[in-house]
Amino acid sequence: MPSNVEEFVPASAMVVVAHPDDAEFMVAGTVAKWAAAGAEVTYVIVTKGDKGSDDPEMTPGRLTAIREAEQRAAAAILGVRHCEFMGYEDGYLQPTLDLRRDITRLIRRHRPEVVLCFDPTNRIFSDTYVNHPDHRASGDATVDAVFPSARDRLTFPELLIDGYQPHKVAQLWLGSTREANVWVNIAGTIDLKRRALQAHPSQFPPEIAEFAIQMSRWSAAGQDFEFAEAFRRITFDVPDVAPPTWSGPGNER
Repeated sequence: MPSNVEEFVPASAMVVVAHPDDAEFMVAGTVAKWAAAGAEVTYVIVTKGDKGSDDPEMTPGRLTAIREAEQRAAAAILGVRHCEFMGYEDGYLQPTLDLRRDITRLIRRHRPEVVLCFDPTNRIFSDTYVNHPDHRASGDATVDAVFPSARDRLTFPELLIDGYQPHKVAQLWLGSTREANVWVNIAGTIDLKRRALQAHPSQFPPEIAEFAIQMSRWSAAGQDFEFAEAFRRITFDVPDVAPPTWSGPGNER
């Protein structure tokens, strides 16, 4: 049943996104709220964001440094203490086993209670915007890293040699989704979301932050608050309230 999760604060959370600035659009209000309440939040930025410029004088290496600095500044505004930059090339991301292994390693290292990422099933946002392929690829790899790779001891056994023990994520939150089932009231952190977005001047003008604020109003439609971020939440180790639609071989896992 759709609900808001006003009171929920995890002990720890990991946000996995494709590019610097993605997290600010998708989850900034939520992570600022959680961080202020004591949650330990880690950002994982999969690509370098090294293609996001129309400046003919810009180079990928220079842009990488600029965007990493912008992301660190935005994270600091929100109270996010840790940023992991995975260094994959922007624009070419694929949900490979190597990417899944690398995300699994970070999940096992940081051991978050909640992981937030893009909903990889959402390809078309609207009649004017197609979801970036890197968003979908990072979401696909993250979902698979959460379940079952981070959990299963015999998956990527080389991680055990490196000391990364299995970890069961309690909840997976998918952002930029068409199937939201939870809404977080971010009225108290909407100004922090705005400031964090404005910390990415290489990517967009100030009015884009205002557009993101308007998106937060749209996300709150039907709720009893003005600004929201919406997610599809999957909670593991909780019995289904309805029987699964398919129960063929292998569904027991």
